[in-house]
Amino acid sequence: MLSKKHLAIASLLVCGTQLNFADTIQLKDADAVSGKILAEKADSVVVDVGYTVLIIPRTVITRITKANETNAPVAAPLIDGQFYSASTKPFAARDVSSLVKQIGESVVQVRTPEGLGSGFFINPDGYLITNFHVIEGETEISVEVYRQSDGNLNREIYKQVKIIAINKFHDLALLQIQDKNAPKFKPVTLGNSDALNVGDTVFAIGSPLGLERTVTQGILSTKTRQLEGELYLQTSTQINPGNSGGPLFNLAGEVVGVTNMKITFGEGLGFAIPVELVKNFLDHRDAFAYSTDNPNNPYRYLEPPSRTKSAPTEGK
Repeated sequence: MLSKKHLAIASLLVCGTQLNFADTIQLKDADAVSGKILAEKADSVVVDVGYTVLIIPRTVITRITKANETNAPVAAPLIDGQFYSASTKPFAARDVSSLVKQIGESVVQVRTPEGLGSGFFINPDGYLITNFHVIEGETEISVEVYRQSDGNLNREIYKQVKIIAINKFHDLALLQIQDKNAPKFKPVTLGNSDALNVGDTVFAIGSPLGLERTVTQGILSTKTRQLEGELYLQTSTQINPGNSGGPLFNLAGEVVGVTNMKITFGEGLGFAIPVELVKNFLDHRDAFAYSTDNPNNPYRYLEPPSRTKSAPTEGK
């Protein structure tokens, strides 16, 4: 892992040598490294910074700008084996109709004995996101998946669904389909809600009132609507019971939020959890691991260290 100390030293030395034709690697923590890229591997980038060679993991890179490019950002490619896919590059808008055909298989219906909601795959191995309130207090969960075949969507129902992690404060739950012989699933890409602008077009796919495969479209009304101490994306996209846990997409088909509520006495007043909170939840999922001993506990607490007992003294 590349430490901030090493990056700071590298940056100072590179600045002193005045590399006028250097490649620039932008990092997640707002730091940057300038130098000559010697090699680009699947999991790292090798950079000559003048006095030494650095190996920078792809996981900390957000953008690469080559010296022969006119500041055009090059997104770091997604790494095989990542738990979820996230995009950092600017997107080109597409029409909703073509996007729905592309990502339709990624959106699912989550059913419990008490009701239903929506969800979406973030991992080919059956991991999916939904709202905590959709599965709160439930252990019998089924997931309906819609697969495209010959231009038609075929429904498949999976009943071996495990709760992996929960965060009731942000209303998020991570589930996994564990049916035997379950195929690989089609995951979505997580976008960047911070890059959205008020007025941008967004759309949702879900199962409002049980009407599966329903698509609604609207705009982003505000990015910072505060409700009960939390910030939400507010959208004019129609959100109804059954949409809960479903994805809110931008016009690149990237998830920018998780729909979870609406104001019941108004129209066009829907709300979504920003995708940045989803990423944080997934990155720290071990801390939110679901416990059957205390299923309502959104955090996992470590056992306290046992008190060290001194060995008995001879003759006593």
